Amino acid sequence: MAFTLTSPAFKEGDLIPKKFTCEGPDLSPQLRWGDPPKGTKSLALIADDPDAPVGTWVHWVIFNLPGEATELTEGVPTQETLPNGARQGLNDFKRVGYGGPCPPPGKPHRYYFKLYALDTTLNLKPRAIKTQVLEAIKGRILAETQLMGRFGR
Repeated sequence: MAFTLTSPAFKEGDLIPKKFTCEGPDLSPQLRWGDPPKGTKSLALIADDPDAPVGTWVHWVIFNLPGEATELTEGVPTQETLPNGARQGLNDFKRVGYGGPCPPPGKPHRYYFKLYALDTTLNLKPRAIKTQVLEAIKGRILAETQLMGRFGR
């Protein structure tokens, strides 16, 4: 099995259900992955919207997920450090944790959930932003995968 990212909530390219957006309870969707490469010490996930009018909008930054983890459950609490040791960064809503799709009216936007298998754990504090995580993972990525969903209003 390859290192792949899926969700029971939506398939690649499909619409993201409203419960995972600002039009619903704004819960994070359940995400599952399989078969990270040997030597994976931790995982990092970044979710963003490249179609936002102001440029790419970051919806979720989470890192130091345990290397043996295989999923994020639906509705991950919006706290800086999770019980499994994972840390959540700031999204572009200036909040810790997941902030769901909330595009302006018009054409649906694309939302990319990008998962990185890393050969290290990151020496970053909670509330780190996407650029800090991307800088910290340079040269440490063993594999990456992504899942894209759409949402429009």
